[in-house]
Amino acid sequence: MKIVVIGGTGLIGSKAVSLLAEQGHEAVPAAPNTGVNTLTGEGLSEALDGADVVVDVSNSPTLEGPEVREFFQTSTGNLLAAEEKAGIGHHVALSVVGTDLLAESSYFRGKIAQEQLITASSVPYSLVHATQFFEFLKGITDGATRDGVVSLAPVYIQPIAARDVSATVADVAVGSPVNGVVDVAGPERFRLDELVRTTLAARHDPREVRTDPSARYFGAALAEDTLVPAGPARQGPTLLADWSAEQAARAAQ
Repeated sequence: MKIVVIGGTGLIGSKAVSLLAEQGHEAVPAAPNTGVNTLTGEGLSEALDGADVVVDVSNSPTLEGPEVREFFQTSTGNLLAAEEKAGIGHHVALSVVGTDLLAESSYFRGKIAQEQLITASSVPYSLVHATQFFEFLKGITDGATRDGVVSLAPVYIQPIAARDVSATVADVAVGSPVNGVVDVAGPERFRLDELVRTTLAARHDPREVRTDPSARYFGAALAEDTLVPAGPARQGPTLLADWSAEQAARAAQ
């Protein structure tokens, strides 16, 4: 099976390409640095020639402002149009658990627009909704920091290792389109403020974590369960403590 992975040289895409290749598939990483640009359409038709599945794990280069929506609408629109011409049988896109509840955020408005284009297209699809990656916890912390104080709501979070997200994306890609959503989350549930407080303490980071129920998440208000799956979800196997130990071991090498 030929599977083209848009964003195939990035954090999730590169791992998905490796997993699919190990399974014997022709996994093609597609990104600007491989000559494929979904914003301009450059190289799209050539990359999709003979493909069975397209996986889109590309992401906006910015998290704020109207540029986010412009990126997802243009990129996804070009990609779906090319897929329709190429007769692609399955479009898999990576999105985020709780996206439809976070429309106050410009980033998530972009993701909502992307999903609307996918569901309205004639191409059969599967949307993989993942919870926050372990790899993004630092960014979440830094984004909530003002004057050395991290303000976070005491909401639930169920973070997951990027490699486990890649494995789910790869598995969904070789299956039949669900024409709906597949949720995937980590194996442990935490309170966001407590998780960051514990993580900072372990790193001897002096920042104070202030619990604030009204604190916003990338511009959006949060309910207690916004960031965790609302129903049944696939579960990644990697524990946060194990992932953290691996990162520490790599840093010490």
